[in-house]
Amino acid sequence: MSAEPKTAAHVTNHGNGHVTVTNFAGRAHVALNDKPLRANFRRAMDGLMAKRAAQFPDPGDLAKLRARGAAIKERALARLPELLEQLEARCTENGIKVHWAETTGEANRIVLDIFQGHGVRTVVKGKSMVSEEMHLNAFLGEHGIEAVESDLGEYIIQLAGEMPSHIVMPCIHKNKMQIGQLFAEHIEGQRYTEDVDELTAAARRVMRARFAEADAGISGVNFAVAETGTLVLVENEGNGRMSTTLPPLHVAVMGIEKLVETMADIPPLLALLPRSATGQPITTYVNMITSPRKPGEKDGPQEIHLVLLDNGRTRVYADLELRETLRCIRCGACMNHCPVYARVGGHTYDAVYPGPIGKILTPQIAGLDVAEDLPHASSLCNACVEVCPVKIPIADILVRLRRESVRPSASQAVKGGGSGWTLSEASAWTGWKWLNAHPLLYRMGTGVLSALGHLIPPSMPPLKAWTSVRTKPKFAAQTLHQLARDKGFDDE
Repeated sequence: MSAEPKTAAHVTNHGNGHVTVTNFAGRAHVALNDKPLRANFRRAMDGLMAKRAAQFPDPGDLAKLRARGAAIKERALARLPELLEQLEARCTENGIKVHWAETTGEANRIVLDIFQGHGVRTVVKGKSMVSEEMHLNAFLGEHGIEAVESDLGEYIIQLAGEMPSHIVMPCIHKNKMQIGQLFAEHIEGQRYTEDVDELTAAARRVMRARFAEADAGISGVNFAVAETGTLVLVENEGNGRMSTTLPPLHVAVMGIEKLVETMADIPPLLALLPRSATGQPITTYVNMITSPRKPGEKDGPQEIHLVLLDNGRTRVYADLELRETLRCIRCGACMNHCPVYARVGGHTYDAVYPGPIGKILTPQIAGLDVAEDLPHASSLCNACVEVCPVKIPIADILVRLRRESVRPSASQAVKGGGSGWTLSEASAWTGWKWLNAHPLLYRMGTGVLSALGHLIPPSMPPLKAWTSVRTKPKFAAQTLHQLARDKGFDDE
């Protein structure tokens, strides 16, 4: 453990050059004292865990399905470079225009150029975590293009001016009273109500007009099939289908890791994703998009663009251990079962990807120098590992990132590695090593602590970090060797 509390800041880039500097520990203290927030999350997480358990009644079948899902993603990652080229070729053959973006800034510029080239002024968006990663809405707004979220949860947090607090259920932190107040304030003619059906109907009225007027639609991609050039989107509200079929122009944004090899890989993943995410046997809509509208077809966009985003993923991919992070299918099960996330909520992480997956993904993409505190925001209880549908070893990767954060900067294997290194901590561990490697030093040191340890003031480093939130530890009056000798054991 560190001799001093970690205060490394997490920096969020909002896509316009503006960054926000925060730290997890400070925000966690605020969240822990927010009783409505904690109640909202506790109720939601308990329900999601129960629904998931009901969907997987046979542990043996679940183990086999998880192994298959992990194998599918592992196989795709093993061939990722060539499969990406195959996806581009198939999409191009199908009439989908493919663009490559190394950074979020480059991806935003590509999307803007497409929209400006088509005179786009209004956009409807299906749910997309990659677009959140790009901070695309704010970027388009700065250039005079209005982007409206069509997913109900995303629409609610857009009205509130907030980031998603969960990757599947973005407004899970809000209750019906808070949502009713938001709608009354922001939707013209809407009275305050806590009736869920009435609130949903109000959002639907707004969205129907938006769908009809939109110049373009934006979506994410749950899976892309290299074999056929097919983009697969799963959703429950129909907004994803409306966003990708009604407007004449469709732009899909996708992280390069969302690839699978063949269409036969999709059914096992669909058997895992919704059941792990929301406790459903299948989502209401499964959209498979392979081409723009063809002659004789009655719906669909006239033009489709696919933007493939790297944003640090290639660097993650280069390390065989860290590469396993890229298996993620964004189900959110790790969050639903995480005791830390359930108590502090998603906004405490101040990151696009909160919870356990965010603790390993954000530091690798943004850099340990700006998110060094996130790998430490875990008890390593392994709950996330036990429920991950594609068997990502999250706890092992967290330990690896903690190790990388304190390695000398010259040996960086992760962006920003070594940023958590301090002379005091390095000296403490060097002293610990010497103490335990030399019996005489060990006996002298433990003897001194037994005799004089109670005199050390609580405010003195390294005790200060511990006693700031805990009582001062009591040093034993006798060392282990002394106790052993008293019991008649020979400790030589």
